[in-house]
Amino acid sequence: MYNCNLMKFKCINGQYGKLVPIEGNFDVPFQIKRVFYIYGVDSNVIRGHHALRKSHQILICLKGSVKIRLRTPIDEEIVELSNPEEGLYIGKLIWREMFDFSEDAVLFVLASEHFEEEDYIRNYDFYLNEAKDFFR
Repeated sequence: MYNCNLMKFKCINGQYGKLVPIEGNFDVPFQIKRVFYIYGVDSNVIRGHHALRKSHQILICLKGSVKIRLRTPIDEEIVELSNPEEGLYIGKLIWREMFDFSEDAVLFVLASEHFEEEDYIRNYDFYLNEAKDFFR
């Protein structure tokens, strides 16, 4: 899908366990300005329901599993995250919905921008209207 891809991070495995380093502008294609995580989500809850105008994000499921539905005006894909050595890059103007959280899921998010409500498109019809030119 355009403006999204699964990324594999370097994992250092040694006698003391595993370490996955992630550095902004090196392991990810942006400077990291915001970090947050989501956990304790019931399996029947769907989160997200939005797209971002300028922020890019990488979603990493540190524990458990979660599915991500990605949409554009011309495409739709579902990606399951369950490996803490992989991240899902989501560029701007991609509609996302997170669902089917396992009981122990911890979804970690790296963002290119600080939180600004104006960056969010929370109505799918408004999203389709705004994104149609971007995906031509």
